[in-house]
Amino acid sequence: MPAATAFACASTPIAEVARVMQKARAAQRTFANVDQARADEAVRALAWSIYKPEHARELAELAVEDTGLGNVADKIRKKQRKTFGTLRDLLREKSVGIIEEDRAKGIVKYAKPMGVIGAVTPSTNPGATPVNKAMMALKGRNAIVIAPSPLGYRTTERAVELMRSELARIGLPADLVQILPAPVTKDSTEALMKAVDLIVVTGSQDNVRRAYSSGTPAIGVGAGNVPVIIDESANLSDAATKICASKTFDNATSCSSENAVVILDRIYDRAIAALTDAGGYLCTAEQKAAVRDTLWQNGKLNRNIIARDAAILARTFGLPAQAEGARFFMVEETGVGREHPFSGEKLALVLTVYRVSDFAAAKDKVRAILDYQGKGHSCGIHTSDMDRARELAEDLDVVRVLVNFAHTFGNGGGFDSGLGFTLSMGCGSWQKNSISENLSYRHFLNITHLVTVIPEDKPSERDLFGPHWDKVGL
Repeated sequence: MPAATAFACASTPIAEVARVMQKARAAQRTFANVDQARADEAVRALAWSIYKPEHARELAELAVEDTGLGNVADKIRKKQRKTFGTLRDLLREKSVGIIEEDRAKGIVKYAKPMGVIGAVTPSTNPGATPVNKAMMALKGRNAIVIAPSPLGYRTTERAVELMRSELARIGLPADLVQILPAPVTKDSTEALMKAVDLIVVTGSQDNVRRAYSSGTPAIGVGAGNVPVIIDESANLSDAATKICASKTFDNATSCSSENAVVILDRIYDRAIAALTDAGGYLCTAEQKAAVRDTLWQNGKLNRNIIARDAAILARTFGLPAQAEGARFFMVEETGVGREHPFSGEKLALVLTVYRVSDFAAAKDKVRAILDYQGKGHSCGIHTSDMDRARELAEDLDVVRVLVNFAHTFGNGGGFDSGLGFTLSMGCGSWQKNSISENLSYRHFLNITHLVTVIPEDKPSERDLFGPHWDKVGL
């Protein structure tokens, strides 16, 4: 083969992925049989690589500089909070050897690594998500190769560099964590999807669909478009404070950020006043039109203004001077669907407000919003009536219903939330996802079942068929 041809072949996406995979498999073989303490040591090292204050700041500044999304202060907080919480969760669990034993059923479960994990990560979290997934992967004694969003490549590359350095410091192979060489393309990402043992996708639904069609076991997550109800029993000040904190965090880049608030008529004016006191600005009908025409261009979100600071948005939207001091902007809406873009996910400091007659109407509105965008993801309610929260959980097609939470800080795990810390939230079959829970280390394990004989557990025919016989006969 001529040298030029050999060079061209060697530089194809498949060849690039093959080189990365060769190193990943070699590293994973040396790591596959470590004990629990060593696996946890690796997880701690990865966590420290991003939690370390100077590293958290560096990656946050890089992310904002590269993507233009969010703000540095909140990205620092996100990196440290999510990493700390994930580390807490992981260190409390077993992922090596026997992880569960049910003596009554005679079953003992042994955890085994999957091998090499492929992780597709988004531009909204180019530092935090790769480290979060790497921690979960190495908890299960796997290696991981990350395919980042091209927009956030430089940030993810630096995060991987920091993780590799910390692994080397404790004597583990740096190649347990790798990044696809730049430029990351659809071809190289698809080649990775086919080469790994499990692919986990956080980001565009196009990538999720590609992962599921790759032939490799895949975990994808769905889009968010969180609607939250405020009912007449809610503590309005508390609800408004929490909604503001959640909506404004990292300039609304989170999929768990509130996109709509559905308020019962009886307390509507007071709730709007509370939201205004918390930092909201209620747009007039004319101002709403200006926001719509600026936030969407040719039917798509305007890439130049999503996830920007509130003051920038106020000027860009052409809002009056008093709006420049607001922390977020409210627009009143009645409709849901494609003709009503405010009913969808906005990735901006714009909160859609609906006024409804009663709780039944509120539930119907939330269902309509989720059916349009975000079905399966989550919703919330601010209330003192737990029966209403339980009704939402029973009747709505969502994985999570949060009660009296700042949604962003509870949905992906929180220190006052029993949900596991994660940056990837499954939405079930409602969004064609393979999981209906928060992504965790358990999704990165193979499980061997040791099965022993137990006393026979065989009911009689009458026990099982009796009700049917009694109703219709033999």
